Amino acid sequence: MKRREVLTLLNATLLAVLWSRWGAAQTTLTTLRVGMATIAPRNAPHIIAFVDRMAALGFDAGDNFSLEHVAVASIEGYDAAFRELARRNVDIFVAFGNEAAAAAARSAAQGRPVVLLALAFDPFAKGFAASLAHPGGNITGIFSRQVELAAKRVELMREALPHARRFAVLWDSASEDQAAAAQAQAQRLALAVDLVEIKGGQPDYAAALASFSIADQEPVIVPESPVFVRDQVKLGRLLLERRLPAIGAAKEDAQAGALLSYGVSLSGALREVADYVARIAKGAKPSELPIAQPRSFELLVNLKAAKLLDIAIPPALLARADEVIE
Repeated sequence: MKRREVLTLLNATLLAVLWSRWGAAQTTLTTLRVGMATIAPRNAPHIIAFVDRMAALGFDAGDNFSLEHVAVASIEGYDAAFRELARRNVDIFVAFGNEAAAAAARSAAQGRPVVLLALAFDPFAKGFAASLAHPGGNITGIFSRQVELAAKRVELMREALPHARRFAVLWDSASEDQAAAAQAQAQRLALAVDLVEIKGGQPDYAAALASFSIADQEPVIVPESPVFVRDQVKLGRLLLERRLPAIGAAKEDAQAGALLSYGVSLSGALREVADYVARIAKGAKPSELPIAQPRSFELLVNLKAAKLLDIAIPPALLARADEVIE
């Protein structure tokens, strides 16, 4: 090989090495920007769980990861919130809870990846995915069958209160399907049902409950809804004051005063969402990531509430609880 050819080859090799190192450095320095709009505050435990899981997967806040969060006052605010996230040029959108959030994220994303935590709707039935196994397009994530869980909550509350003959079910625009499922299950069990609609971004729960003849110790079902999640403490306190035993969709409901809670662990589900976000950030295509079922479900029993309400929880139900609040 001639001297000039050798020098040319060496120069090309050196440039290739330098380019490779520069490219690696650029990859390291690039910050993954994830956009999330929620009614729950930025410091909610399940959102913190998402950030912690991202860190465990190698995406550290303030280093190579940024969570762009926009607070939403009501379900009607999702459109503007996700448009704001699009203006911030986020790389991946996260939408969880209800169909309105998912639709707003899909519209704002304009083809960028969207990871769902579908708690109150079926992403296949609602047209967000071609199928759960092969979603296609730019949307994937986690899907919890809340309609089935709503029916299960009726069964659990009946087990806790076998003499109850009437139930009240709260519902809003994000939880209408769950309320219908709870009502159908209650009717199959020969139980009467009051459907109590909760309206607005800042609901007057006391007025809504007062508008129905809900009797002392009449069980109340609280379905999954971003508004109910945000208002867990306020709602739990009110139900206890009115001596109404309740079953909620998340453990935070029981911690806030509900007699029982049964449903998806929000923190666990958001950690699973983080897994999807990390895989997409590393090159996976949303269209090729199956929409999965959440792996974490929790049954909590609040014995403090039971004592205040003078209710004896059946031992068999206590034995199945994942956590007992004493």
